[in-house]
Amino acid sequence: MPIRIAAAAAHFGRDLEHGLGRIGKLIGDARTAGVGLLVLPDAALGGYLADLRHPDPSAFPPALKPDDPIFERIAAAAREMVVCVGFCEADGDERYNAAVCLTGDGVLGRHRKVHLPAAEGVVYRAGTEFASFDTPVGRIGMLIDYDKTFPESARTLALDGAEIVACLSAWPASLTNAAPKMSQDRQSRLFDLYDCARAAENQIVVVSSNQTGAAGGMRFLGQAKVVGPAGNVLARTWAKAGLAVAELDVALEIAQARRVLSHLAELRPEAYR
Repeated sequence: MPIRIAAAAAHFGRDLEHGLGRIGKLIGDARTAGVGLLVLPDAALGGYLADLRHPDPSAFPPALKPDDPIFERIAAAAREMVVCVGFCEADGDERYNAAVCLTGDGVLGRHRKVHLPAAEGVVYRAGTEFASFDTPVGRIGMLIDYDKTFPESARTLALDGAEIVACLSAWPASLTNAAPKMSQDRQSRLFDLYDCARAAENQIVVVSSNQTGAAGGMRFLGQAKVVGPAGNVLARTWAKAGLAVAELDVALEIAQARRVLSHLAELRPEAYR
């Protein structure tokens, strides 16, 4: 059956209560639009790093345990909706850039970011796996921003049965090669390219959220979108905050994309190295 899928573009900072309020508003807007799956940005709870070159330990995002009561509050707001949200996860003395997928019935799946760009390695420990999980809207896998740069990440989820890959990001404009216009920015171009490529090469649906606004010296791109299994953008926010909402029959779209050329069925792993 067709479902409505939404990718959010929004700004989130350190204030957890303010962030919860914004999450509640986005869930409410998504419910009004009839959405069954909502993907919120990376670091929606507590914000992202303020400085990727020299992270300040006194300014790290708040670390939350997996069973923190804050997730019960989000689950209560989500009710029947499937919601993916990013946060900083505490595991003893270790921190992970993490995401959780939940409904009012509880947690459906978790992910810890595997691929850490240089500065993140000072703050976070890397996750070790990619795994898909079943939800009321289909089988889902999650990636966190830099994860989607690596084709193997989404491919692993697709081979694990993922029909939908949720990409939660706090993806900024280029820090080393600033462009006069966002449309000319290198990281802006790559962000869109990876979203479409990961969907097309695996013939799956990609739901890509991102932060907006600024933190420290960074400008976040927005550009939330829903991408179909042919690599076609079905809905997007561009650089503005808001929801990119698309309605589609996920199983039917995937079946049509794989009707003649089925990429996963035609893999030749014995030839790869």
